[in-house]
Amino acid sequence: MNDFPPCPTCHSQLTYEDGDVYVCPECGHEWSRQATVPTETPGKIFRDAAGNVLQDGDTVTVIKDLKLKGSAGVIKMGTKVKNIRLVDSDHDIDCKIDGFGAMSLKSEFVKKA
Repeated sequence: MNDFPPCPTCHSQLTYEDGDVYVCPECGHEWSRQATVPTETPGKIFRDAAGNVLQDGDTVTVIKDLKLKGSAGVIKMGTKVKNIRLVDSDHDIDCKIDGFGAMSLKSEFVKKA
């Protein structure tokens, strides 16, 4: 890796210096060294099955029957889940479902209500 900042357009780490500018070989973007300000890395963007962006506190609907591991229960298609919390793990959504309790769901099996 180099000590140059990542590309502000495509976030590539392969940037290089060319005179007074930085250049990204992947997208071709050029920017001045003086304009470079450290920025926060954007957080992961969570999307539902239809591609809509999900946020903490959203209400979602389950799009298919989901079997519960370690239990004989099934979460039926059409079940509404209120006040979701997004987490960065293998299951993207932490929530409470009436009649089932605390649960983790994958965002690919829900759509925004």
